[in-house]
Amino acid sequence: MQDTPKYQLVSSAKLPTRWGQFRIYGFVETATQQEHVALTHGEWQPDEVVSIRIHSECLTGDALFSTRCDCGFQLENAMKNVVAEGRGVILYLRQEGRGIGLLNKIRAYNLQDQGMDTVEANEHLGFDADMRDYDICKVMLDELNIHQVRLMTNNPRKIAALKGMGINVVERLPIDQGITDDNRHYIQTKTRKLGHEFDQHVFKTDPADE
Repeated sequence: MQDTPKYQLVSSAKLPTRWGQFRIYGFVETATQQEHVALTHGEWQPDEVVSIRIHSECLTGDALFSTRCDCGFQLENAMKNVVAEGRGVILYLRQEGRGIGLLNKIRAYNLQDQGMDTVEANEHLGFDADMRDYDICKVMLDELNIHQVRLMTNNPRKIAALKGMGINVVERLPIDQGITDDNRHYIQTKTRKLGHEFDQHVFKTDPADE
């Protein structure tokens, strides 16, 4: 008897957006029924390098326009970049709050309101600082016939994850958009504690650094 695959492509459809025409592919993790999507724009050959972004779901930033993180800004910029280039992919993973879920993220926000940083808040709640998993990215990219990528990210863990799965990461494309007074400390914490790579201008106006 053949084993059920861990992830399955369910269906795809056209997805017109404010920035251009995409196609949306729906995937499901069979054991948990967790759903993920890939957005594609344009066409490519299997041996070509394609620009992609791995974006973890952020309801507050992506849909509610929160400025206490940079997620919504980065998603919008990545979609614009893909359309401007003429082709590319957004892998949208349902891993809210770096993997702790929406309600726990709100609990973490409450702790941050009381003075903790984003890493301290997650750990206070009993979670690792970053609990995300990127295994499905390999399935998505194989399905889309992509084997070499330029990755839009500030997070070296995503580069390491793709390389570990046999994806050739040809180049890292920085995506520093969305730095605000509300999220500057959050971004500094990601840089100092999680190794994210941001342009150093994010530090220049923080009184703590003077």
